[in-house]
Amino acid sequence: MNCETVFDLASRERELAELEARSSRPDLWNDPEAAQKLLTEISHRRQELEPWRELMLRTQDLATLAELAEEEDDAHTAHEVEREIGEVNQLIEQLTTASLLQGEYDAHDAIISINAGAGGTEACDWVEMLARMYGRWAERHQYQWRVIDSTPGESAGSKSITAEVLGRDAYGYLRAERGVHRLVRISPFDSQKRRHTTFASVDVIPEVEEADEVEINQDELKVETYRATGAGGQHVNKTDSAVRITHLPTGLVASCQNERSQHKNRANALKVLKARLLELQRQEQEQKIAELRGQTSPIEWGHQIRSYVLHPYKMVKDLRTNYETGNADAVLDGEIDTFILRYLEQEAN
Repeated sequence: MNCETVFDLASRERELAELEARSSRPDLWNDPEAAQKLLTEISHRRQELEPWRELMLRTQDLATLAELAEEEDDAHTAHEVEREIGEVNQLIEQLTTASLLQGEYDAHDAIISINAGAGGTEACDWVEMLARMYGRWAERHQYQWRVIDSTPGESAGSKSITAEVLGRDAYGYLRAERGVHRLVRISPFDSQKRRHTTFASVDVIPEVEEADEVEINQDELKVETYRATGAGGQHVNKTDSAVRITHLPTGLVASCQNERSQHKNRANALKVLKARLLELQRQEQEQKIAELRGQTSPIEWGHQIRSYVLHPYKMVKDLRTNYETGNADAVLDGEIDTFILRYLEQEAN
């Protein structure tokens, strides 16, 4: 595979050199805010380029090793070549996915909300399973996964879980997961061991600085405090530290209960609410454009994107790209990168 068809390394190197030249100007700090943005951009560019530089070096070394194995007819070296090819291909897949993240907010942190559909305890357990899947995925990518709100189910699981995923490109990847996820399995909560089908919706929005600029009339907010229901220690569970904020004009709701301080919970809930309002504005703009073009698109909340079948066979299938795998256990343990890559490739095409 020619990496230059996916990522123009030489061009990106020139762009980085130009940015670094600008950062060396003596008048750089005359505008501290602009200087800080420039240095941040340089840091991001370096982080972007480093794995591609590594890939180019590894492919060059691999070519040399392959020639050596052929010349000496060395089985051990040939085995090393096969192993290295596997690792290089995996790295190429990861970098190819990253190169598809060109959206305005793709590089940002993400806020992910998972909500149970109809199905009672079974649906609440499915929410927990999805949260674990995304938490494990975040761990694999060395992202920080931080639950900021959860509503427990009546007997097991959670009715909803909202979490922050902190790390570069988190939103770009996870926006591919937005939609309804369907689970088919023998329910562990059914004494008759019958097969159940249940649903949960996943919503993903970016954490963006622009959200801080969203103006909210305080008279349009309904602020409620309540006793936290999740784990968190005696203080959290014995005081009204949890906060729920409702934006009355839109009906959007954000809540937070993971902090000991009511003030911090309110700040976090307001941050999520502003991000959701910004996302709503973006969706409304896209809808208007689609209407002008005469286009219609499915409502994501009710649009099933993926099925996870655990009985009578095991298979996970994405209904948008038709990609499927029989290794359902690995998927539920966070191995969802191929699903994300296929979606982003389809979107780019």
